[in-house]
Amino acid sequence: MTKIGLEIHCQLTRLESKLFCPCKADYRNLPPNTNICPVCAGLPGSLPILNKKAVEKAAMISLALDCKVPDKISFFRKNYFYPDLPKNFQITQYNAYGPTSIGSDGAVQIEGKEIRIRRIQLEEDPGRLVYEGSSEKTQITLVDYNRAGTPLVEIVTEPDFENPRQVRIFLNVLADLVENLGVSDPYLEGAMRVDGNISVGSGNRVEIKNVGSFRDIEKALHFEITRQQSLVERNIEVAAETRHWDEARKITVSARSKEEEQDYRYLPEADIPVISITGGQIEKLRTQMPESIMAKRERYVKKYGIPAQVAEVLSSDKFYSDLFEKSHSAGNAKAIANIITTDLMGFADTREKKMELKVTPRHIADLADAIVGNKLTRNSGKAALYEMIKTGRPLAEVVSSLDLGNLSDASSLEKIIDEVFKEEEKAVAEARQNPSTINYLVGKVMRKTKGKADPAITLEILKKRLS
Repeated sequence: MTKIGLEIHCQLTRLESKLFCPCKADYRNLPPNTNICPVCAGLPGSLPILNKKAVEKAAMISLALDCKVPDKISFFRKNYFYPDLPKNFQITQYNAYGPTSIGSDGAVQIEGKEIRIRRIQLEEDPGRLVYEGSSEKTQITLVDYNRAGTPLVEIVTEPDFENPRQVRIFLNVLADLVENLGVSDPYLEGAMRVDGNISVGSGNRVEIKNVGSFRDIEKALHFEITRQQSLVERNIEVAAETRHWDEARKITVSARSKEEEQDYRYLPEADIPVISITGGQIEKLRTQMPESIMAKRERYVKKYGIPAQVAEVLSSDKFYSDLFEKSHSAGNAKAIANIITTDLMGFADTREKKMELKVTPRHIADLADAIVGNKLTRNSGKAALYEMIKTGRPLAEVVSSLDLGNLSDASSLEKIIDEVFKEEEKAVAEARQNPSTINYLVGKVMRKTKGKADPAITLEILKKRLS
């Protein structure tokens, strides 16, 4: 039996400052070692001051994951020497004297399976190590302390995953959740990092670190399961160790023996007092939290009649669900949901492409109204959308310049259908014998009109002609 547990490190990227000092939380694109101060550099005599907003954002994540938030939280020093920790300890949380971390005992349902959340803890991110060459062979390791002290939430699950696929699904759900909450942008480089703990049968637990993406954690777990199963089959003990994912070779490599809890010598952080959290504060946070993805999905289905599968895709992506909310009305909601999930997501399926989009809610609303009002066909609408994405031009201007208007004049359509009947005598004869093949003729008309023919009127004329 395979058991997999996760430790997910999620930066609170929407905060302005670090966890214990005023330095910028957004360290990206800054020259190395320029975003530091005596506190995050760990200089003697410097004192940490806790970021109140970080506590609130971390509590929101706990509530969203159905965790218990205690009435008092405290911080500890996790002692270990590593170049990216200038203090030689990390300020974190630890349930040494009861539950005092920001959350515990939560759960998430994925595909009917419950994944338990052991605890959620608020802590500072260490600095960043940069290796010259591969991490195994390099003789030089560079350290950038710009990231040191960045607010971080660590989410620790129970070993409830049975296979890597479940892990991937869970991580996608979690990424959507923190993005929807507005506490983190999980798709920024390094914003959400995952360590996997895995054991096969009754063997020792192995930790996999240094994994750069959700796709890679799935690959790393697949490799590690195979490696451990091979050792078990040969009666070789699986060593309890930390292994790194070598992305180039697609294998895990041994890094060091696995530390135990006592090796970290957790000590209460004397410079940060115990923090009280009242029931009133928790209720206030609940009112500030956005509508959950699940509630949003149900609303789309019940209020607008959007198909469940479309509603699930739309509600899970904050960027596109926000676009839907700003553009829809009662009359065009279903059409807008289809335009976004069927067409727009196909044009812009990455974060970078989303940022380059020039379409606005007004563009989407006008397009949906035109399709609902039979002024544009779906095919013409897709062509118009593509042009608006590239140029940002208004719909009316795009339709005019590309000659995309809906062709619904019966006499004009009959002339085109006459041409199709002459060119497709065999298909016409077959359609008279088997009406289900009429769609072939509809397709021919659409091609002749470059997608502008009104499908309903075209089908009606064809049926009359064939009978």
